[in-house]
Amino acid sequence: MRMWLVDPQKMCRKHLLGEHVELHMLAGCLNKGKNISGFIENSFVDPTLLLPRHDELVREMQRRGYNHCSPVGNLPEALQKGHIDSEANIVELCRRCPECRKRLSDL
Repeated sequence: MRMWLVDPQKMCRKHLLGEHVELHMLAGCLNKGKNISGFIENSFVDPTLLLPRHDELVREMQRRGYNHCSPVGNLPEALQKGHIDSEANIVELCRRCPECRKRLSDL
């Protein structure tokens, strides 16, 4: 699981939809009480940002004309704060994905 926290308009379709799916996976893990400390410690997720990030991704998905019918639902009240380095994630997306690299080149 990974939250990129990169401007959704700059993400390719694959990474935009991929992060959306991973947010739903994260919500499922949180609701089942699964241990996600490794993802938090490795700066892959910040559970406190799950809902606002989901909403941000959904807005971009809808702007692109994609259908969305998967609300996150309720989350546990106490969520552990994480830290995500979005600048490092931009570098990683550019390394991994030619389309994201092209979209992010104007940053």
